[in-house]
Amino acid sequence: MRLLDRYLFRELLTPMAYCLGGFLIFWISYDLFTELDKLQENKLHLLDVLGYSLARTPEFLVTILPVALLLALLYSLTNHARHNEITAMRAAGVSLWRICAPHLAVGLAASAVLFALNELLVPRGAAWADHILHRYVPNPEVAEMQQGYRGYFNAGARRLWQFTEYHAATAEMTGPKVSWPLPDGSWRELKAESAVRTNGVWTFFNATEWEQASQTSQELPLLLTNVLAMPQFEETPKDIERDIRFSRYDRLNSKKLNIPLAELWRYLRAHPADLQPSRASYYWTKFDGRLAAPWTCLVVVLIAIPFGAASGRRNLFFGVAGSIFVCFGFFVVQQFSLAFGSGGYLPPWLAAWLPNMFFGVAGLWLTARVR
Repeated sequence: MRLLDRYLFRELLTPMAYCLGGFLIFWISYDLFTELDKLQENKLHLLDVLGYSLARTPEFLVTILPVALLLALLYSLTNHARHNEITAMRAAGVSLWRICAPHLAVGLAASAVLFALNELLVPRGAAWADHILHRYVPNPEVAEMQQGYRGYFNAGARRLWQFTEYHAATAEMTGPKVSWPLPDGSWRELKAESAVRTNGVWTFFNATEWEQASQTSQELPLLLTNVLAMPQFEETPKDIERDIRFSRYDRLNSKKLNIPLAELWRYLRAHPADLQPSRASYYWTKFDGRLAAPWTCLVVVLIAIPFGAASGRRNLFFGVAGSIFVCFGFFVVQQFSLAFGSGGYLPPWLAAWLPNMFFGVAGLWLTARVR
């Protein structure tokens, strides 16, 4: 079977390489054309534009990989069917599942590549592209992110941080105010002119500590000091910076932002109960959606096999058209399902995995019926 597998791999991977190259050239050209005004406004040179396109290439690959795989698979299978190669292989005692094993292997490999692109290269590429885009003209959103965010809540310790400004580069705060409850039901509040985290400890300057018997009672001063170290405050700059980024995501169109799974998981674990239901549904759907998205490549293979591998002249035309139509329906249902999950109408895990499960099972069933 090794000779047959090598032949099937070659017949699939060659058109897939052509499809990927063609789609990538088209997508990069289209992106440059639509963003030409923005590139000119930011005063980018030719080398900057080339670097910007290179940085965004992983994001383009995530979009075009399932489509390129679908078209290459249909071309390969219909070629085999047109020359009666599938019929000959099955007459020799090779089952359709064994014939399609190389195609399924390519689908699994494409899913792994898609996952790696989504989690490793796309976020870094987006950061690199943003750096190139604002190399000569500063990004006004950076200042907004530093000055527009005003607080952080540690749900585990029920500790609320508020501040006038936060500088992520130096982990410094201006005008911090921290309040938290004690086991006896009383409250403590710490106010200071500034704070900085050094050697793993938050240090407050010109600080005053207050006590309240309850949230509605009068504050009583406990301590006034020039320098106050608070090692019991385990909040790290990364925790605060993560909430700053998610606050920025909420202000921007976060549907188009690629947030890695690790960052989403840390944010959701840090806010298990204090997120608004709408935000919790959205971010959990986004988390489960990023887990389910790479399997799109395998689902595309399962959909294409029964349509492309069927024998007969009539089935060649209708098979290709039917497969493209079904895959288009899959992508539409996928977006609708994610929208229902983000809106809280479906459980996030179901919204993310339902299209994969439905169309994957349908593909398996149709493949089993191929004669």
